[in-house]
Amino acid sequence: MVRCYIEKVKRVIQWGKLLLPLASIRYYPPQFNLRNPILEGVSAAFKARHDVAVIVFTIKNYYELSEAEGNFHSSPFIKKMKRVFQNCIEKEMEKNDVIALHDYYEDGITLMIKVDYERHSLSEIDELVNKIIQEVERDLLQQNPPVRPVFDGGYMFVEKHNFSIQSSIERAHRQAIAMAERKIDAELNEMIFTFKKIISKKEIHLWAQPIIDVATSEIHAWEMLTRGPKGVLEDPFPLFSVARQTGMLYDLEMIIFEKIFQQLKATKSRENIFVNCTPLTIGNIRFPRDIKQLLEKYRRISPKQITFEITEHDSIDGVENFTYNLKVLRLMGFRFAVDDTGAGYNSLNTISEIMPDIIKVDRSVIENIHKSPVKESMLKGLLLVAREAGSLVVAEGIENEEEASVLTRNKVDLAQGYYYARPTALVKGIAT
Repeated sequence: MVRCYIEKVKRVIQWGKLLLPLASIRYYPPQFNLRNPILEGVSAAFKARHDVAVIVFTIKNYYELSEAEGNFHSSPFIKKMKRVFQNCIEKEMEKNDVIALHDYYEDGITLMIKVDYERHSLSEIDELVNKIIQEVERDLLQQNPPVRPVFDGGYMFVEKHNFSIQSSIERAHRQAIAMAERKIDAELNEMIFTFKKIISKKEIHLWAQPIIDVATSEIHAWEMLTRGPKGVLEDPFPLFSVARQTGMLYDLEMIIFEKIFQQLKATKSRENIFVNCTPLTIGNIRFPRDIKQLLEKYRRISPKQITFEITEHDSIDGVENFTYNLKVLRLMGFRFAVDDTGAGYNSLNTISEIMPDIIKVDRSVIENIHKSPVKESMLKGLLLVAREAGSLVVAEGIENEEEASVLTRNKVDLAQGYYYARPTALVKGIAT
């Protein structure tokens, strides 16, 4: 009994080695209830309908530095590294998005963050990881004496459906390390094997959420949402993160498109369909050809039914063939939407580049809009931009009647959210 208690205390102490967020964490002596700030942070994120990402930064040249520094574990470099990471993350991230910054081992740093599917994208996480690495390496070079570490980064999402949040965090941490080091690790091998099985067997499930005509309250279209098989890769974030980090994103998205075409054929549906598509896939040189082959295979489906949603968080800058492929796909009859408009800084630039048929206003603009004249002014501004671009407007994330009433008085075209209907798994087809 005493041994179990001691082990429990040790585990809490290990978990409690937090560097961030210092101001929001309280420590209590282990008198009656042992608190675990990380578990509490992850649990709170899950309750708020967020995902949690575990990001690992490992030192690639650890042994080389260890030889140069002598007693590396007790060297001033370790303290410098922690301080530089903390400063960089405070600069690059919203404080409320950080759950913890933790030095599990001396050869790396682990960052845990909240991820909102409505606000964030995987490309943002990729960019964040690379940016932190670049800034930390640069800042450590400017130390006296300079230190020249080379970092690798990897990330994984904490599984929500496991009975134990702690075991889910530990599993995600091991997988993130394997991703960072790209090593032949049993955990990584298992994950890649599982993902390849998903790809080969096309084990993707579709969910659907209606998009409502605000004026008539009728269903205008359906947004198709993706889920993986039961387990670690069921939720979209882990599914797409593994796809992106293992180079199988294009294969995954093509399976999703084929599943949607199959669904439309099976139900003989003439409904309009919205589907998310990353700029990387649209810019792939094979994409127009592969989509054309799907149209030839499913001849009764019109490209005019399909709207590709391009998330505003995913930058189109530097994506080769993106603009050319966009023109080709438009000539074929497909339509395009800019998703998450208003959530980032590139909304107007993205709209001017793409000239979308649909502009989807992000939930961050819509939430509590009935209480905020500033947010309503932002909506009016986006409506003016949309009219100028010849685009329809979809307001996302409507959750109550008050928010819906603001859309009506501003003559917003379309709306989507839990107030109208939650996403549902497709079993017998799209409801009409």
